[in-house]
Amino acid sequence: MVTPYQIRVFGDPVLRKVATEVTEIDGKLAKLADEMFETMYAEPGIGLAAPQVGVQRRFFVYDVGEGPEVLINPVIEESVGEWTYEEGCLSVPGLFWEIVRPKEVHITGRDLDGNEISIEADELLARLFQHELDHLDGILLLDRLDTVTRKEAMKSVRERFIDLQPGESLPNGQKASGGLTLP
Repeated sequence: MVTPYQIRVFGDPVLRKVATEVTEIDGKLAKLADEMFETMYAEPGIGLAAPQVGVQRRFFVYDVGEGPEVLINPVIEESVGEWTYEEGCLSVPGLFWEIVRPKEVHITGRDLDGNEISIEADELLARLFQHELDHLDGILLLDRLDTVTRKEAMKSVRERFIDLQPGESLPNGQKASGGLTLP
């Protein structure tokens, strides 16, 4: 299936940059969000941050089974507890690790109509918010691993992404361009 965007994968420098605030909520942003949903559903995923499609704007789309939602300029106001859960990422496809994150969060932001949003979330939804906000801050789930696990994870990532020859397929169907380097 052809999607509007290819998801950027590990090694792409855009994934390590901090996204800029959205200053204008308009039809172009709504169209981008729609195209991001199409891309996210095709993978399939439950969340997708703008930097994952090469757009350095502070927003993400998500759907945990309750319908598509957009969160613009999100901020976690409070977090509570701890929850370990196996987490994956569309930018590091096919690989999963146990990640410890706060169990509950209070997040604020805006929707596509410019309305203020305030959400109390726990477990999966809280994890999704934290994961996508990490993308907006240039952080990958690999950065959340302890030292020993990260070393093992980087070996898996190298085998999966770095050792590809130009033109070989990445796990998400993209063709490797060669020259991918570790952050």
